[in-house]
Amino acid sequence: MFQKSICLWSYKKIGLTLLGTALLYSGQLTLGQDSSTDLSSIPIPRIPQSLCFGMTDISERRALEICDALSLKQTVKARELAQQWVREKPDLAAAQFAFSEILFTIEGNMPRALYHLNKAEELTGFSSLAEALSSSDYQWHYLTLSQLSYVHQLMGDQLKSLAYLDLISDVYGQDVESFKGWPLIKLKDFDGARASANKVLESDTSDRAKARAWNTLCAADLASLAPIESMTACERAIGEDDSNGSSDTVYLSNAAEVSLSLLRIDEAEAYLDKATRYLNPESVADPWIYKLYLTMNQGRFDEARTALDRMLVWREQQEPIVSTMNRAEHFLVSANFLLLAGYSQDAIKLTATALNQPDRNGSYSADDSQKDSYAALVNMMSNRAEYQVLLENRATLNWRESFDSLITAFSLQLAAWRAERRAAALFANLDVLQNRLRPYAPLDVHIPEWVEPEIVKLIGTGVMSNILDQALSNGAFQLNKGYYHAYRTEISSLDNNTQATLSAGQQALALLPQQEVLLRARVTARVAEAAFDASNIDEAVKMYEIAYQQDPSILRRLETSLPVKIVADESLFSDLTKSFLVKSPRFREVDSGLILEIKSTPLLSICLKSRSGNPLSCYTSTASENQDNRRNAQEMTRQFHTQAFGLGFDISKAQRSTLLGSSVILSSQNDSNLQRNREAVLER
Repeated sequence: MFQKSICLWSYKKIGLTLLGTALLYSGQLTLGQDSSTDLSSIPIPRIPQSLCFGMTDISERRALEICDALSLKQTVKARELAQQWVREKPDLAAAQFAFSEILFTIEGNMPRALYHLNKAEELTGFSSLAEALSSSDYQWHYLTLSQLSYVHQLMGDQLKSLAYLDLISDVYGQDVESFKGWPLIKLKDFDGARASANKVLESDTSDRAKARAWNTLCAADLASLAPIESMTACERAIGEDDSNGSSDTVYLSNAAEVSLSLLRIDEAEAYLDKATRYLNPESVADPWIYKLYLTMNQGRFDEARTALDRMLVWREQQEPIVSTMNRAEHFLVSANFLLLAGYSQDAIKLTATALNQPDRNGSYSADDSQKDSYAALVNMMSNRAEYQVLLENRATLNWRESFDSLITAFSLQLAAWRAERRAAALFANLDVLQNRLRPYAPLDVHIPEWVEPEIVKLIGTGVMSNILDQALSNGAFQLNKGYYHAYRTEISSLDNNTQATLSAGQQALALLPQQEVLLRARVTARVAEAAFDASNIDEAVKMYEIAYQQDPSILRRLETSLPVKIVADESLFSDLTKSFLVKSPRFREVDSGLILEIKSTPLLSICLKSRSGNPLSCYTSTASENQDNRRNAQEMTRQFHTQAFGLGFDISKAQRSTLLGSSVILSSQNDSNLQRNREAVLER
């Protein structure tokens, strides 16, 4: 998903403090007492003019007071001053603009900010430069038009954003061409965006303007389904930005997205690693989001956990307005991790919140509906996974005990069905769906490659088969046909076509990049199912073992079971545990299957092993003296399922609550690991 670099007002008081000024003049007076010194030769430093709302000629006392409060980070005081000013002087454009700026920049409240900006425009409304200069409000009119263009762009009304840019040009003669590229990209006017960007490159000398232009060209080049031939435009955007002595995380993240679309996966990670070194509170791009996606894709789960922690630290530092633009994005990537880790209930909460509190997508190339469809898709997966957990737990209960869980089971199934229908409706646009099939489609919302096969069941295998072939002929799989065969594997599996599943799966595994660990795990599991159905048990067990080692959660997500041979001692505990495991939806008894070993001495243990005896996942515990054998067997079986079909991370409830936006600062103070992560990020 491509992003636009944003620029927030920087409230930095430039100048000397009163104490510094006093010392300056004291030094001059002392020096002046030396008669041998020529006073005319003494350089008198010029005190820089303070910026207020980005301007140097603001003279209103109350505006300056607000800017002083902002420069000192006294945001509450700034809001009180602005609110009091607009209450007392509602017919003053300066007051309306100042209050809108507080609402927008400090509180991230775009609708209310827009209301006061509209008021400020009504109070000025100049149509020519002469008319503006004849008024004392010309600065406020200019600032209002600039911010109206920006707010409309963020809120998704690109035509109004462009109209205000034209108005700035007409009234004040300002060259605003470099700001037109992104609204044109959002309107999918790629030819217009290219023309605008080229005009900037031909006439504008500003490095920032050129960087925006190259970023626009980079996005426009990606409009075709076929891969771009060169990353020149994207690299030039970074190069122009680097010439300013800084690197915009947006341009680096965009370059990473383009590299991924070219399947230069290592190069993409290098761009992201560079982006993580620049902690930019004003940037809409959090590179740790994409680092987390990348490490999950590759099955690097320990690194993914670290990326998750550092992503939270980055989120803590963001400006409030930025949080309104990527809050749901943080929720969704976190939900993906929790789904893999076995915390599906928390993933449900995160995805539901992402649906109820969507991001402002004006700075992203993806449409609002795409993000909603992705959130609904992961919500569906999370509800289904939680339903599987419930079935695993019900295997340890008698019929009376399991009766109470029927309502919960029905609720989860209903929630999954509703999310599925919502996602299907949003994915119904065939053009969007065809572009979605392209690996790492950079202009669309970022959906992990291991998640995308879930779309097949939503849309239907017949429709997906036709769209898949169209995408193939249009060049979507030009760089690696393994992704095409991965979709074919999913389609054939859902159609119960065993031979086609085996054939497509083998081709996918032969061609897919080795870094696509989770996608390969899904394909491998589908091949294992097909081999089992074809009575090729040895091949099935081998493929199940590979899939399980790559992604332990894949069995739950595909709602399938491992073929196992249960080996137990003759204790009552082992007999009870075996009876529970036999009823579990995760296992089916096969003489030549993987080994599922149950022991009651010296400790209670359940261990899943390969046929050669190598441990794959084990859970061991001491017997509770306060519980009978049945209770011990129930607890052991449940804990083993948690251990075996998750990532083995013990994430506390308090830590999981931070993902929903609870105080990360408090967590970082109380959690030594998170505190160390915070320090590590800030030192990068």
